[in-house]
Amino acid sequence: MKIAVIGQSLFGQEVYSHLREEGHEVVGVFTVPDKDGKADPLGLKAEKDGVPVFKFPRWRAKGQVLPDVVAKYQALGAELNVLPFCSQFIPMEIIGAPRHGSIIYHPSLLPRHRGASAIHWTLIHGDKKGGFTIFWADDGLDTGDLLLQKECEILPDDTVTTLYNRFLFPEGVKGMVQAVRLIAEGKAPRLPQPEDGATYEGIQKKETARINWDQPAEAIHNWIRGNDKVPGAWTEAGGQKLTFFNSTLNTAGLAPEGEDLPIPGARRPGVVTKAGLILFGNDDRMLLVKNVQLEDGRMIPASHFFKGADSSALELTEEELVTAEAVRGAWKRILPSILEVEDSTDFFKSGAASVDVVRLVEEVKDLCDGLELENEDVYMATTFGDFIQLLVRKLRGDDKEGECVIDYVEKAVNKLTLRMPHQLFIGGAFVDAEGAKTYETINPTDGSVICQVSLAQVSDVDKAVAAAKDAFENGLWGKISARDRGCLLYRLAELMEQHQEELATIEALDAGAVYTLALKTHVGMSIQTFRYFAGWCDKIQGSTIPINQARPNRNLTLTKREPIGVCGIVIPWNYPLMMLSWKTAACLAAGNTVVIKPAQVTPLTALKFAELTLKAGIPKGVINILPGSGSLVGQRLSDHPDVRKIGFTGSTEVGKHIMKSCAVSNVKKVSLELGGKSPLVIFADCDLSKAVQMGMSSVFFNKGENCIAAGRLFVEDSIHDQFVQKVVEEVRKMKIGDPLDRGTSHGPQNHQAHLRKLVEYCQRGVEEGATLVCGGKQVPRPGFFFEPTVFTDVQDHMFIAREESFGPVMVISRFANGDVDTVLTRANATEFGLASGVFTRDVSKALYVSDKLEAGTVFINTYNKTDVAAPFGGFKQSGFGKDLGEAALSEYLRVKTVTFEY
Repeated sequence: MKIAVIGQSLFGQEVYSHLREEGHEVVGVFTVPDKDGKADPLGLKAEKDGVPVFKFPRWRAKGQVLPDVVAKYQALGAELNVLPFCSQFIPMEIIGAPRHGSIIYHPSLLPRHRGASAIHWTLIHGDKKGGFTIFWADDGLDTGDLLLQKECEILPDDTVTTLYNRFLFPEGVKGMVQAVRLIAEGKAPRLPQPEDGATYEGIQKKETARINWDQPAEAIHNWIRGNDKVPGAWTEAGGQKLTFFNSTLNTAGLAPEGEDLPIPGARRPGVVTKAGLILFGNDDRMLLVKNVQLEDGRMIPASHFFKGADSSALELTEEELVTAEAVRGAWKRILPSILEVEDSTDFFKSGAASVDVVRLVEEVKDLCDGLELENEDVYMATTFGDFIQLLVRKLRGDDKEGECVIDYVEKAVNKLTLRMPHQLFIGGAFVDAEGAKTYETINPTDGSVICQVSLAQVSDVDKAVAAAKDAFENGLWGKISARDRGCLLYRLAELMEQHQEELATIEALDAGAVYTLALKTHVGMSIQTFRYFAGWCDKIQGSTIPINQARPNRNLTLTKREPIGVCGIVIPWNYPLMMLSWKTAACLAAGNTVVIKPAQVTPLTALKFAELTLKAGIPKGVINILPGSGSLVGQRLSDHPDVRKIGFTGSTEVGKHIMKSCAVSNVKKVSLELGGKSPLVIFADCDLSKAVQMGMSSVFFNKGENCIAAGRLFVEDSIHDQFVQKVVEEVRKMKIGDPLDRGTSHGPQNHQAHLRKLVEYCQRGVEEGATLVCGGKQVPRPGFFFEPTVFTDVQDHMFIAREESFGPVMVISRFANGDVDTVLTRANATEFGLASGVFTRDVSKALYVSDKLEAGTVFINTYNKTDVAAPFGGFKQSGFGKDLGEAALSEYLRVKTVTFEY
């Protein structure tokens, strides 16, 4: 039977593979678009098998099915649609098209638990039986005729994960295959769904997962296990929000003996015991929770809930006790108003000022024979007890927190031994993702796996945001002076310079950047950016404003420019380190803390950067880095209520989605640097040799993976042919090869999915009638290499004239001699406005054209000339907000107005 598979995930992949093993012909696979360059497992497997794969981001627009989607589907001639784990809404024009119709999988015994959180509600309602249904898809929501159902027993301590892994996944795959077999044999039933017993529950989210304590223990247990892992059942207790996991009713032999944890709304306090946290329902029955997630994102054994910092306090030796008393004497001398210095005495709340910090540090260093101690140490341990603990750890040599344990991946590359972190960076430590989830990062030069990188989950985002929030509100970062903050950023820039060869090599390895370009631009400009913004730290100033006086009194009105708080930064894959630096340097200079999501396909320089921030002394939690998918990590950052600003560079489509999420979540500030189709206008009176040289650079710089690349060149008719001839001569001189080879001028494209897109882009250009002068194909060698390409005879209506390739594709169009205004109209006839350029010796013409071009940057007789002091950002659908220059600081600051009356 000819089958179209519409779905995603490993479940979809398994169903697809089993159907092929059964002898069915899968004529096409419809799955979700790639996320951060990573294909869905179903699509990946089908592509390897040579099966046509379609990745429609949507099937309909404004309620109407898209004609081209229907046409591509109908061309396959499918006799049956199989929808395993399908997350998209498929139009009825597709559902009803095959002669056998469409079947879909649902993880509950329909009609019970219709909707997206079926497994959760099976457990929350305490169902004794669960299972799955395969039904004939219709235009309702899980209401179609039943084909096949299989049930299983729900075990007392089942969670969503155990139930899925134990039954719903393995048996569901078999069930889908069995259903197709029944259809092929003409034995498949169509049983109308009964409405008796039908239920529909909404999607479970964090805000709806709060525990209701006015119910029996079994109901509370079901609520906790039904929300286990995601989103997590929670309550307010102990002065914070606690989330409970790993619940059980098996409390035989347990006695509620331990320390009480009062829980508002609960019939009785919880009890922290050696076995975990005992909770009570309104029937006085017990349940046991074994793990608790704290409000800062840390997951701890419930039995350790009351074991705070005191449990790790050092016991002092007699010699250390003598030192402690000597230090206590120093505190007494500095704080004369304090009668007795207790462990709880706070240095600053007792009246100490910044000059007293210096005095304390110098006195203690003298007492301890020149022990290394800095002013920041006093800010980090403000009570006497904490200060003594810090001091003793330093004296014992146990204060190696800055030298955190890093599980490096080591590779001998480029005559260097690279030592690359590969875990998440949260709160100053490299840690595994939840569930130890990882993914492979690929070397685009040969397609080999570089290493496994931790794959951040939603809970990891929450931990990172909590760490950044704590660092902003309570940490050293907000307490040190702006000038000291600048010193730390200067130190970071110095370290980046010391490691520039290593960083550039990682860029070449992970992103395919040509090494020499990476040294100069990817890494070199990153260093310059941090140095530039380090200098701004103590120059962020407000102003005084004359206002109408409140006579007979007077007024003083002033403004303060303050940091926003926790910022989320989402960066692209074309300049992994440089894009990180452009945004992060301004963000930190303004005094914020940050959670950075590097592109999933290029995480390694960001993680090496994280290591350097530790060496620079950037306080823990100020910088957090989460490799992972944009749909998960980026989405959570956009949605998170504690993130106050998002800085994003990427596609216009994703930028629109982020902007919407930022508005809906908490109206967070957002700046967007999005797509481009930058025009470059070359007049006949230009310096032709320079125009050819810079025109080449405008397109082929960094393999064309350049946001401001000239997406379309308009060449005046009288020099068109000569210009094209010279460009082709230069293209043929370009050396394509290993980016680490010093002679290479053109390296591999960043990742395989992008390479495929470029091939399709050029094919479409040819199909529409443009002249392919050279290139247009994948280079026949290992890796993701694409030929530098030149198109001529490009008409304004063509796809390649309107859409960005983001690759080494030069698109050339003619314009009539002397027709300045017409070519400007054509150049501006795009929804993008990131950059533009003009080549002419006529200064008046150059200024006129620069006035008329609708773009955030205009280059005259040059191209790609960006500088850390010059603001950078787009117009129209290329986004808003600025990177670089003084203007970038405004993206990460808020203005407060203060008015006095006197």
